Amino acid sequence: MTTTSLPVSVADPATDRTVVGENLSLPLFRTLSGALAGHPYLKVVVDRAEATWHLLDTAAHPFHVNYIATRVLGMSLDELDSALDEFNASVYMDPGRRFLLGVLSLHTDEDREGRERTFLVLETTEADTMHGELLEFFYTFVRERVDGRLPLLLKPANHGQEEALASVSEQRVPRILGHELFGSRVRMPLNTGEATGRLRCFETVAEYEAAAGGLGWSDIVAMPCLPDGVRRVAGFINTAPITPLSHTNVLASGWGIPNAIVRDLEQLVEKDGLDGAWVRYRVRADEITLERLEEAPELRAPAWHQQRIRLEPPLLEDTPVLSLHRLRNADRDRYGTKAANLGELHHVLDSRTADLTAFYGRPRPPRKNLYGHLAARLGLDAPSAAELRAAASSFVAGTVAAPEGVALPFSLLHRFLTSSPALQQGIGKLKMALELDAMDVLDPLCLQIQHLIRHTALPDAVAGEITRSFPGPLAAGGRLVVRSSSNAEDLPGFSAAGVYDSVTTVRGTGELLDAVRQVWASLLSPRSVRLRHQVGISLDDTYMGVIIQEYVPAALGGVLVTCDPTRREDFRNVYLNCSPGSPEQVVEGEVLPQQYLYNTVEGGGRTVALGSWSEGLPAATRARLADLSLTGRLLQSHFSAPEVDGPLDIEWLLTDQGDFRLVQIRPYAL
Repeated sequence: MTTTSLPVSVADPATDRTVVGENLSLPLFRTLSGALAGHPYLKVVVDRAEATWHLLDTAAHPFHVNYIATRVLGMSLDELDSALDEFNASVYMDPGRRFLLGVLSLHTDEDREGRERTFLVLETTEADTMHGELLEFFYTFVRERVDGRLPLLLKPANHGQEEALASVSEQRVPRILGHELFGSRVRMPLNTGEATGRLRCFETVAEYEAAAGGLGWSDIVAMPCLPDGVRRVAGFINTAPITPLSHTNVLASGWGIPNAIVRDLEQLVEKDGLDGAWVRYRVRADEITLERLEEAPELRAPAWHQQRIRLEPPLLEDTPVLSLHRLRNADRDRYGTKAANLGELHHVLDSRTADLTAFYGRPRPPRKNLYGHLAARLGLDAPSAAELRAAASSFVAGTVAAPEGVALPFSLLHRFLTSSPALQQGIGKLKMALELDAMDVLDPLCLQIQHLIRHTALPDAVAGEITRSFPGPLAAGGRLVVRSSSNAEDLPGFSAAGVYDSVTTVRGTGELLDAVRQVWASLLSPRSVRLRHQVGISLDDTYMGVIIQEYVPAALGGVLVTCDPTRREDFRNVYLNCSPGSPEQVVEGEVLPQQYLYNTVEGGGRTVALGSWSEGLPAATRARLADLSLTGRLLQSHFSAPEVDGPLDIEWLLTDQGDFRLVQIRPYAL
């Protein structure tokens, strides 16, 4: 493209290098740009009224709106802050807006012949609602002012923009989707943090298991996909793609250790001789680094060595089997946290008395609260506080349902254990080993006790209470799901994600009794005992309840967390993973799920990755997932109270009938 010299004016030469009206060459781009996620980027503002654009010095102007208000419109920052939401609406949502805001980023890839190709990508912010005609104008305006030797692609910032561009020719507006641009990223953060330790690399699970006994808290484990039973160490590195909501990353989040995908680890290890070396490992939202240390550093024991989690003593007196809808949060000391949380969910949905707006009532400076944004999401115009609460409760109750089922109390496990002298003797030996910290005998003791639990006959009275708990589906030969509900899981500071067993293919009385014993036995697996011992949870205080539910076929299932796991300061977005079928496929890593982010403040969503699938979900399904994400955010107000910023981890499914069911709800550790 032949460029024409245009007048250049610098906004303030003493403080920044922002330019107005100049065509953009690659040298000028590099002069003004900052770096985000390893890519140079530059903020741009198109002024339609003046038919010109502003290229912002990113170091001097981190926010588009601040620049427009102060440098173009002559406002003070106090004036902007006092009407920030209205100002944002005028530049991001008004279809006739004067200013178009975006980001230009520089990328490289390889063409079909393997030659390196450099290209620019133009995108708006995630909350921008530009229609197709405005997006085409924005692209064309920028295209005419950018060096023609650089290809320019438009990246839709959200699903709404993707749909708006559907009627616009790709010849007029060449484009690239977010998951296409970033889906093959060499490095991707999963859980931010920093660790110093020995790097231990494994190619297979068998290699890892052979060395697991020698791993300690100062090791950083790297392998294609870490097993769910990974020991507690200083950090994780995955060399193959995995979801941020996998069991191992939930553990990393709960343990506060760094975790990332590093596809080029093999080259780094070979280049710098890192396997077995001491390294400093940093995972940030925009950078992942491994630095070799020439000698072993002086390390202090990690904080979790001093961490002690105390449980309320379990109530073991005879307690009836109850339907989930009869439980409340306070019943966790008799039925376990999972059952109690589901009972509380039933109460929230049925009573509609809980305040589900508290998250939006928190100050988000300079905003006093986000009530106006919530009202907009719910389709309300200036509601009263009471009207907003009622609308939030109705929205949640109309979007999701809690699962039906029953909960077996701790007392049934207690009666079973005390009925067997062999079990009592084995548990006594295990307690002694833990008191003496004799970890070398832990595994065989635990495995022996688990074998006894699975093969010891249940007392007739205990077996009768279990088989009578769900008579209809049992008599009909229906498929049941049997889930763990310990008092030592789903806790702040101790999630135990993937630690205890669930059995999802149960039919008939015999299989039901076997499944209950399997879930009970998982309470005494070597891994679960070791993890609890590390944080000071006493074996005497740990008990297992059981949830029995009728199996519900799922058209879609997954997990959502009411935050962005890689951007902890973000109060807008909910992160959602899903795949056709059961949520277990997502959390157990059987498939790479589709990944989405939904903005629960300004609205809108975007696709992060398609995982194992070739196409994204239909627009109508994505819109329903947006409702599910807002529901998760609203439930956070109740389940995280009084600290309503504490995110939730929710397993869900979409039934064949098109209804959302929440099958688990618990704190998500950050």
